[in-house]
Amino acid sequence: MAAVKDYSVEEKLVGLIKLQKVDTKLDQIKVLRGELPIEVSDLEDEIQGLHARRTRIEEEINGITEFIDSKKEAIKEGESTLSKYEKQSENVKNSREFEALNKEIEMMQLENKLAEKHIKDANEELGEKAKALEASKKQIATKEGVLGHKKSELEKIIAETEKEELALVKLSEAARAGVEDRLLYSYDRIRKNYRNGLSVVPVERDACGGCYNAIPPQRQSEIRLHKKIVVCENCGRILIDADLNDSVEVK
Repeated sequence: MAAVKDYSVEEKLVGLIKLQKVDTKLDQIKVLRGELPIEVSDLEDEIQGLHARRTRIEEEINGITEFIDSKKEAIKEGESTLSKYEKQSENVKNSREFEALNKEIEMMQLENKLAEKHIKDANEELGEKAKALEASKKQIATKEGVLGHKKSELEKIIAETEKEELALVKLSEAARAGVEDRLLYSYDRIRKNYRNGLSVVPVERDACGGCYNAIPPQRQSEIRLHKKIVVCENCGRILIDADLNDSVEVK
């Protein structure tokens, strides 16, 4: 709870004007940074996802490579077995043994052919995965290049505005300490309702400086008297007269 002495309405208005002007300057710094902080964060998340995808592809490539190696080993063992069968066929004693051995040879030959087909299919898949990996690496490199540029741009803006921002934050805190809680609550609530963050606006050309709706002469007279807090009946912003607004400066 802010400890605030019993200020006059004019002093309360001056406090609100000062707070608004400081917060507006802080808003301008945020505008200067634009969408860069969000873009940097989004790019970092995207790059993290791309790295995860690259890791998955590399794991799939390793799995396919291991599969191909296992099939090559199976073919090698199959050829060794075929060689043994061929030697055995030279010493068969009867047609029954010959037929049985022939079936074993045919089965081994089929298994070798199937293994060769598996290797061919796996090599085709491996080629596709290699292309996908290369594309993933290029995409990561591109995104990291963009991220580096945006980070550099953001860091430059932060470096240029950091000193001013810190000073303004202190001024804002000091200004808030001079505004009673009820008004501060209303001020913050109104600021959240509008993208430009304007809670306190002057009457300009007989109209509200926030929504530009006309302010009746009687209402304007009340605003100039500084006897009570007057709000716009259309947008709810706190209204002040232009002279009072111009008299408050924020260095």
